[in-house]
Amino acid sequence: MTTVLKNKYAETGFPNDPILLDPKMIVRTDVEAVKVVVDACLKPEKSPLIKSNLAENIGIHSLWFKDERNRMNMGSFKAIGATYVLAREASEKVGLNASEDDLKKSLEGRTYVTASAGNHGLSLANGARLFGAKAIIYLSKTVPTEFAEFIKTYGADVVVAGENYEASMAAAAEAATQNNWTLLSDSTWENYSAGVDVMAGYLIMASEAFEECPVTPTHIFLQAGIGGFPASVAAFARRYYGNEPKIIIVEPTEAPVIQASIAAGKAVEVKGEVSIMGRLDCKVPSLAALSSLASTANYCMTITDQESTDCLTELSNNGLATSESGGAGYAALKKAMKNHDCELSSDSKVMLILTEKETD
Repeated sequence: MTTVLKNKYAETGFPNDPILLDPKMIVRTDVEAVKVVVDACLKPEKSPLIKSNLAENIGIHSLWFKDERNRMNMGSFKAIGATYVLAREASEKVGLNASEDDLKKSLEGRTYVTASAGNHGLSLANGARLFGAKAIIYLSKTVPTEFAEFIKTYGADVVVAGENYEASMAAAAEAATQNNWTLLSDSTWENYSAGVDVMAGYLIMASEAFEECPVTPTHIFLQAGIGGFPASVAAFARRYYGNEPKIIIVEPTEAPVIQASIAAGKAVEVKGEVSIMGRLDCKVPSLAALSSLASTANYCMTITDQESTDCLTELSNNGLATSESGGAGYAALKKAMKNHDCELSSDSKVMLILTEKETD
């Protein structure tokens, strides 16, 4: 797999893509509808957009970081994801103008289950706690124990199952079927579209960033796992900015599932070792996300674990401490600029997302 792949399907998408025939699998950009629910039921504070002097070090015109490290005190952009879905279901049951007490009891008796690399599970746990439901989070053996303990503080049950994310998802799906629980994954696959609703919650972050940024970015780097986060942001970027920004999807060399799928013109599974970029270490793509990225992304590129680690001290020294996954966009920007890739130049105005806080 090449380090940088130019997407030949940009603006057109995969030919004869069956995903486009299912309206439930179309990645949403209706942030206005999402804001109605979020403002009524969650009332989150905006996360900051930071203009960084690191642009000078890299040799570009300007560099902006959308800082999601403290979103809703959960440390990740995914805070408004699964929580939004439960908020929407709560508001549909008791109304947008319901009292706080009614909202807290609105989903009593419901049990939601998912698999997660950490942050999506935390968002589901928070939503269940806010609206009276029960959450059960399946984690693979690669997820650090301290993250499992953190999820438990939100009142969720944690089950460790499987050697990787895909295996834990299979276990969660089986448990949902056997126990009549609601499976709320942030992914999508054949005949399963609930992940599109989770992705809609990420539009809040994207709309905040674009509305606040005083320039139109020439480049937006988006790190990818299964693809839900970059697909949501990229789709909204196309609605907001049109085709002007170059959108670059960043993945670990151990898990280039979006790049490999776009190269193949269809969803494929990749094999590889476990990446230190744990939130990005996914080997099977979300079908809805991949379908959307096929038309919205301009480039896919990979970075090594070492490249992701090497940038962390520099980010920390500039008040931007994050994890290997959270800083992957910056590592990719440095690599692409060094190698004269992705149409970067001294005039480039780049937006990155710090997707999560620093981890141990």
